[in-house]
Amino acid sequence: MKQWMKKGLAACLALVMCLSLAACGGKEDETPAEEPVNVRVAALKGPTAMGMVKLMSDSESAEADTAGNTYEFTLAASADEVSPKLMQGELDIACVPANLASVLYNRTEGGIVTLAVNTLGVLYIVENGNAVASMADLAGKTIVASGKGSTPEYALRYLLTENGIDPDTGVTIDWKSEHSECVASLASGAATIAMLPQPFVTVAQTQLPDLRVALDLTEEWDALDNGSALLTGVVVARADFVKEHPAAVSDFLEQYSASVDWVNANTADAAELIGGYDIVDAAVAEKALPYCNIVCVTGTEMMDMLSGYLSVLWEQDAESVGGAMPNDDFYYGA
Repeated sequence: MKQWMKKGLAACLALVMCLSLAACGGKEDETPAEEPVNVRVAALKGPTAMGMVKLMSDSESAEADTAGNTYEFTLAASADEVSPKLMQGELDIACVPANLASVLYNRTEGGIVTLAVNTLGVLYIVENGNAVASMADLAGKTIVASGKGSTPEYALRYLLTENGIDPDTGVTIDWKSEHSECVASLASGAATIAMLPQPFVTVAQTQLPDLRVALDLTEEWDALDNGSALLTGVVVARADFVKEHPAAVSDFLEQYSASVDWVNANTADAAELIGGYDIVDAAVAEKALPYCNIVCVTGTEMMDMLSGYLSVLWEQDAESVGGAMPNDDFYYGA
């Protein structure tokens, strides 16, 4: 009996030693946990920033569940303020027009990665009058617009062309530097027709009660049945940042997706936050949010949507996407 007990004790000791050694070996093979990082994020004052306000608000709380990461947000009036900082490494993540993401990818030779589609079609033709009921009715008219060189311009040119109007000779497009300038032109009477995105459509309608939505450009795009969808904005990141901080990128997307869901489900509360960040007035935001098409589409679905849209632009004008269609490494997680 004693001999059996000695053998049993020896076997138990041997097992404990093996388990201890295995545990030590496992620790040596484990990948070290990623250190928390300060993530520098930029968004444009519009739907892209509107979808991010819950994340912005939560990140200011010491109890925020951000995996230890901190966020530094910049709100810009136009993409021209964001692009140079992104390429120079002063930003890590940015919300930009969909076609600009491809332009930056080509310009940096693959230095930009797209993380998500964040805004579907939000462009509208508005009129202080009743002359426009179809795209064809825009022939010979003057349209004030903002967004030259990005999604608004290429979407408008494509839709005009597909409806038999030469965008260079068949219509006059008066380009402004910001959407607010278009609203000012309508308010002053200097213009009667404008292309505006939400929430600036609602902003204009608060100043001009008779201003009406003449055309929904998303519906006009869908009517062409070209196998693609009209997209407005995407979230991009520096490829180096994605490689160096994969956990931080994953956490950002999780937090951002949750923010988008919350904004879409809590219009009144979201509008208060939007007003608090001076993106647009809270009352305007509450009216506009249902029409802003704010989303967070990632992975393969994001790749399918964005590549289809960019293909349409590329066929129209290769320079609209930076001269070449991006490779698969442009699409994060696809």
